[in-house]
Amino acid sequence: MWGRASIAPVSSSQLRALFILEHHEGINLRTLADALGSTPPATSRMCDRLRAVGFLTRSASPNSRRELQLSLSSRGHTFLRDLRIRREQELEAVIAHMPPSQREALLRGLEGFCGTASSLLDADADHSAGADTRTA
Repeated sequence: MWGRASIAPVSSSQLRALFILEHHEGINLRTLADALGSTPPATSRMCDRLRAVGFLTRSASPNSRRELQLSLSSRGHTFLRDLRIRREQELEAVIAHMPPSQREALLRGLEGFCGTASSLLDADADHSAGADTRTA
């Protein structure tokens, strides 16, 4: 299903980088590499490829002349918007073919999933807030 909906000129790791950049406009290469769990040289090569297809821009950081800011280009934003639209249409098509009882079961399951995920995130936040972050 996602294969038909993506028709992406980017790999899954490049797509992940685009999603990160969408939510963290202007981050530097090291921050993106950390978010991807990758190395700066590998991330730099990935950014080169994303820039070559017109999805990414690099600009000088106002904070440091040695640092570059990474941002999605308008083409990158358009690509992600169109990808979401195609994925939504694919999901809607599948759900439309499900019997009503299965759609209701899916809804109950997703509500349960979201409730549990929210509780776990809240518990993690509470645990992190109470953690002793002092170092020796």
